[in-house]
Amino acid sequence: MKFRFLALDAFEWDFTLRLPFRFGVITVRDGVQCVLRARIRTEDGREAEGMAAETLAAKWFDKNPALSDADNQHQLRRTVEIAMAQALAAPADTAFGHFAAAYPAHVAACGAEGLDPLAASFGRALVDRAGFDALLRCAGLAFHEGLRADLGGFAPARLAPELAGFDARAMLAATPAPARIHARHTVGLLDPITADDLAERVADGLPETLEEVAATYRHAWWKLKVGGNIRADVDRLCRIASVLDRLHGYHVTLDGNEQYEDAEGALALWRAMREEPRLARLCASVAFIEQPVKRARALEAGIGALAAERPVIIDESDGPLDAFVTARGLGYAGVSTKACKGFWRSLINLARCRAWNAALPAPRHFLSAEDLTTLAGLCVQQDLALVSALGLPHVERNGHHFIAGFAGQPKADAVRFLEAHPDLYADTPRGPRLAIREGMLEIASLAAPGFGSAVLPEVAAMRPMAKAAWPLSSG
Repeated sequence: MKFRFLALDAFEWDFTLRLPFRFGVITVRDGVQCVLRARIRTEDGREAEGMAAETLAAKWFDKNPALSDADNQHQLRRTVEIAMAQALAAPADTAFGHFAAAYPAHVAACGAEGLDPLAASFGRALVDRAGFDALLRCAGLAFHEGLRADLGGFAPARLAPELAGFDARAMLAATPAPARIHARHTVGLLDPITADDLAERVADGLPETLEEVAATYRHAWWKLKVGGNIRADVDRLCRIASVLDRLHGYHVTLDGNEQYEDAEGALALWRAMREEPRLARLCASVAFIEQPVKRARALEAGIGALAAERPVIIDESDGPLDAFVTARGLGYAGVSTKACKGFWRSLINLARCRAWNAALPAPRHFLSAEDLTTLAGLCVQQDLALVSALGLPHVERNGHHFIAGFAGQPKADAVRFLEAHPDLYADTPRGPRLAIREGMLEIASLAAPGFGSAVLPEVAAMRPMAKAAWPLSSG
């Protein structure tokens, strides 16, 4: 079904973390969420509105230490501005057609202003998601139903020629409906492990230490951040293992967030872990290792020795649309999916995994669902709808732990989301918040018309997105 973009409006609002979150080179204490609203008109004259929401995350898309957090946020605002202008000027097309036609020019326009392909993906991701949300609402279809019907006209070979001949329609026709999924809890580099690590408590009734998280949510899946210092990493992992080893069973992923200079450094960490008796069970529980090497070098050389120990995936290196193809040739097994990088990108990479695995004696290539502090409401629900549609069994979730429920959003909005999605949220004395029971998220209610949400946020409480102060005057 073809449509045109009639209007695109961007808003934003502030949020504060209940606990500081340390990953890579940054400690996050507050942030800004961008909310995009699209109005479309289909070729038969019907009109509909859709929305998308995502955090303007500093020091992830671009980790240049010369740039401030505000600079990083303005970079992302600028990618939104460029994508919006492009979409409004585009003729009628299918949802995937809009993405495929715009993507090369969008990346080039962003590149001309010093914005790399990873940052560029942010603006396009919001426009594509808001537009598809509107189209789904117009058609009265849930996200998985829209994919099954190929409502968006998915033709991956237009941007991934290696997929010529791949049966994309058959892949989409088997899209699962949302039901339930494991929440993989993130343990940040500053997170307290036991009560002894707390100088003072937030005391808001929510778990603060790893021990308390394990007891409250009863996760089976965990994501552990490492920081690039082998001795410090091994010491901290031993303290984490002392808690996780009390559990009946668990699975772990390790996230390097580009903290190691090269594959040899990451391999040295793994070997140090294997040599530490206290990490025996934790090492045996590691499913894969995520982006241990700095993106500038990650795709320069093979990762074979480390990959022989555990599968390794790219995350921050997933900038150009063919990054996964390059990574595969170097020994990487997988790539992250994040709604902030674009849902069409995720579906293209899923198609790659299906095509590559079909030629192997056993499946090797995979997608892994990772978080970027997805907040309660539209943001987390759209990401969950995508992850579910990709057929993934677990997803990193951290927003519910570091941001208290719908903090920063109007109470009336929180109540509307709770009433529309009572399986996903629970009412508490401090307001609605994500409900994790026995380590699982119940997401069947996401099967409502639209992209993962039966309701849309109220923009009246938000401010118009700030005009991007980018490029910097200094160039």
